[in-house]
Amino acid sequence: MSAAPIPTEEQCALVRTAGRALSRHGFVHAYGHCSLRLDEKYILVTPAKPLGLVGEDDPCAVVPLDGSLPDGVLGEVRVHREIYRRRPDVGGIVRAMPREAMTLGTLRRTPLPRHGMGAYFAPRLPLWDDPQLLRSDAQAAALSEELGQARAILMRGNGTVTAGATLQEAVVLTYYLEDACRIELACLATGLAAEGAVMTVEESAARATWDGRILDRMWDHLTQVPA
Repeated sequence: MSAAPIPTEEQCALVRTAGRALSRHGFVHAYGHCSLRLDEKYILVTPAKPLGLVGEDDPCAVVPLDGSLPDGVLGEVRVHREIYRRRPDVGGIVRAMPREAMTLGTLRRTPLPRHGMGAYFAPRLPLWDDPQLLRSDAQAAALSEELGQARAILMRGNGTVTAGATLQEAVVLTYYLEDACRIELACLATGLAAEGAVMTVEESAARATWDGRILDRMWDHLTQVPA
C-alpha cells in the first residue's frame, strides 16, 4: 500500500467544522461521524468522540480503504470505506442520528419527494431494515450495496447515512433528509398522506439543483457559530 497522504490543515478544519455543525443542529449526539475522501485509497475521519466536543486541536484520523481499521477508529467507519470503494463520485459521507429520520425509520418507511428538499432523494430512499450496529465488513458492504447510487439511506432504528460529492454536500443533504422526514411524518399524522401531492420524477429532477448557491447558502447557515 502506498504511503498515507498527510491531510492539509484546511481538510482537517473542514472535517472538524462539519462535525460540530452536525452536533449543533441535533443531527448527531454522542454517536455519529463524518469523513472526506483524501484520494483513491485514503479518507479523513472525525475524531472518535462526540462531535460537539471536537476541538481545534483534536486530530482527525487518516483511514485506508483497504486493510484493518487503525487503532482508535470507530467500527462503523467501515461503512464509509465500503461506500467510497463503490462510489468514485462520493467525496464526503455523514453518519447521523436525526430525530425525525430515526422516527420514520422505525416505521420501516422512507420519505417521499413531497417538497423541495425531498426532491434530492427522488424517487424514494432505500431502507436498511436492520437495527443492529454495523460492526463487520460484511454488514457494511451489504448496506453499501443497498445504498446503490442513492444520495442517502435510512436505517431502521439506527439513523442515516448521506453521501455527497463533497463533505459540505453530505452535511447539507443530512439537513434536507431530516426535513423530508419531518414533512413525511406530518403528512402521515393528518391521515391524508395518500392524498397528498408527490413530486414526479421530472419535477424532482428540475427542483434538485445546486444552482443559485443553494448548497453554499445552507452550508453557511449550518456552520455559522452563534455569537
